[in-house]
Amino acid sequence: MKVDALLKGARLAELAAEAKEQEAAGFDGLWSHEGPHDPFLPLMPVAEHTSRVAVGTAIAVAFARNPMTTAYLANDLQLHSEGRFVLGLGSQVKPHIERRFAMPWSHPARRMREYVQALRAIWTAWNAGERLAFRGEFYSHTLMTPFFSPGPNPYGPPAVYLAAVGDLMTRVAGEVCDGLMPHPFTTERYLREQTLPVVEEGLAASGRTRADFTIAFSGLVVTGTTEEEMAAAARAVREQIAFYGSTPAYRRVLDLHGWGELGVELNRLSRSTDDDRWRRMGELVDDEVLGTFAVVAEPDRLGEAILQRFGGLVDRFSFYTPYETAPSLFAPATQALQRG
Repeated sequence: MKVDALLKGARLAELAAEAKEQEAAGFDGLWSHEGPHDPFLPLMPVAEHTSRVAVGTAIAVAFARNPMTTAYLANDLQLHSEGRFVLGLGSQVKPHIERRFAMPWSHPARRMREYVQALRAIWTAWNAGERLAFRGEFYSHTLMTPFFSPGPNPYGPPAVYLAAVGDLMTRVAGEVCDGLMPHPFTTERYLREQTLPVVEEGLAASGRTRADFTIAFSGLVVTGTTEEEMAAAARAVREQIAFYGSTPAYRRVLDLHGWGELGVELNRLSRSTDDDRWRRMGELVDDEVLGTFAVVAEPDRLGEAILQRFGGLVDRFSFYTPYETAPSLFAPATQALQRG
């Protein structure tokens, strides 16, 4: 199992040093995300100051951009990283697409399938010199003159991974993408019973097998070297689970475990005006829910615990810790996972 890290630096000047440190620590990949900062720009210094690790977006919001702008960004990063870039895409949810990005929202799974197909058509036009003539339901790209074509990329097009929770988007990943990035609000049971069978359907439709596909999972973990650190980590992860659990689109994961009413209550509290609502929501996440959504273990046992839960299910794992940690904390787990 390959082990990845999520980049935490907020300033570009900090990211070069962070990337060097993480690569030296033995991580196999470094991921940026679309939060308070652009997901693509931070990967330029990361790619420049590393030589071995994969670099990728986990995730970039596809529908905030059109396929052409994303194709240029991904192609440039693939070139700059010398073939180590992975384009991780996600759909986000309707309110963010329409009200934050002022972009159209409709039929997200169908639109995403076409989005990835458009990317591949654009990259083929550049790499193979074919005429660009992509016409779809949502996107049309039919103009590419030599002046605007970067030409063939010596490293080829980047791999495309897709974030998904529901069946329709998961099938799209299996049909047209190189990998799946399950949402952190995912359990072993949901992966095994719901996600992977749908991935297999998509792969079969595209004439591929599981060996042609990568599952890259950012899993919640609770760890620390003292009781106080473990307690603080558990509190932070409970609140993160509560935040995700309040989103109706993710309710199906709770429903599978018989915890649908918890999702209803979390959603109700999230819409209240109580300044203390996030703490109160976290307190609703009991030990059973915490231990189902997160791997809870001391650092020397963490790797073994992750392997027991996700070994054979996922190909890449990153430690999702919504609390402060030192990179050295995960050294034993990283080595155990890479051996396993």
